[in-house]
Amino acid sequence: MSPQRLIMAVFFLQALAFGSWIPRIPDIQEKLGLSPAELALTLLGTATGTLATLPFAGRLASAIGGRATIIYGFYAYLAAVCLPGFAWNGPMLYLALAVLGATLSIIELGMNVEADAIEKETGSAIMSRCHGFWSLGMMAGSLIGAGFAGLTLEPRWSLLIAAILSLPICLYVSMRLPVPQATETGDDATSVKRFQLPGKPLLAICFFLFGVTMAEGAIADWSGVYLRDIFFTSGVATGLGYALFSMTAAGGRFIGDWMRGRFGPVMTARLCGVTLLFGLVIVLLAPVTAIAFAGFALIGFGVSVGFPLGVTAAASLTDRPPASSVAILTFVAISGFMVGPPMIGFVAEYSGLREGLAMLLPPLILSLFLTGSLRPKGRPPKHEPVVAGEIL
Repeated sequence: MSPQRLIMAVFFLQALAFGSWIPRIPDIQEKLGLSPAELALTLLGTATGTLATLPFAGRLASAIGGRATIIYGFYAYLAAVCLPGFAWNGPMLYLALAVLGATLSIIELGMNVEADAIEKETGSAIMSRCHGFWSLGMMAGSLIGAGFAGLTLEPRWSLLIAAILSLPICLYVSMRLPVPQATETGDDATSVKRFQLPGKPLLAICFFLFGVTMAEGAIADWSGVYLRDIFFTSGVATGLGYALFSMTAAGGRFIGDWMRGRFGPVMTARLCGVTLLFGLVIVLLAPVTAIAFAGFALIGFGVSVGFPLGVTAAASLTDRPPASSVAILTFVAISGFMVGPPMIGFVAEYSGLREGLAMLLPPLILSLFLTGSLRPKGRPPKHEPVVAGEIL
């Protein structure tokens, strides 16, 4: 396999393991007897671990390189992905998810660093397709998790089986990645460490992406619970909503470069933003499960290109090095991904899940109004810039 195909396989395999956890959230909630608000608090564990580890993960990847970060990261990550299934109460679930979030930030940073290095080495842009394979991995993983749920296998055993079967494949693929000839350093790497307050153009891009990633995080954590509580689904059907979401998100990412070239970044973002809002309204008003499934599919396509368009626009700003802009944008994107689920849980505790998901409407409308900020302001990046974590 070429280096390009190998790194795409790494993106797929990393998401495959995490995707198998998503459909088991309703089962774990029921097993631990957590209310929506209590579940929302435990889900903050992933945000805590991810955001706390992100600066350390960046220094680690700079020191040992993307390839080594991926290899060592897979050991810790695949062990951590099993932990939520073994939690015996809410606080332990929070701690398990914090550990999982910490390992996520490390391996995802390594994946993106390595993808960027391969882009520069080969001269072919692959970052968007890597994100597409990540979405395919999430879809496949969610189907596997839903299948285990359909077999009534306990979450702890389904997560453990998925991790054990994935480990040798993940290590085989990652060890075949090209060995770096030399550690690459430069002005961008140094400048990212010096914090500067973002200007108005970057803030607008950040607010645009915050709404999109809020929706993505909300669907990841609450789609299964929503289908179970609103439409009384069980087994495979509970995880099908997220599987459809992941499938259309992957499709959007695979054609995202073509859409940007054909319609431009602003129009592409507006088309996807309208699709996202329309899909959310369908999910909120759906009278039957099949229509809700269609809504989840539309939401997936709607969020698909938000992150690639955001990082491209941020990298074109001339007031700071591209890596510095993208680092700030990545932090905001991850924050949005993690803030959405607990916000919905707190509202759902007192008003219901439909009302909880409806809280996504205002930030998504704001994102739609801010799509004009995605128009490149200056230098177009030669490649997709290195990013500090994967949301998509």
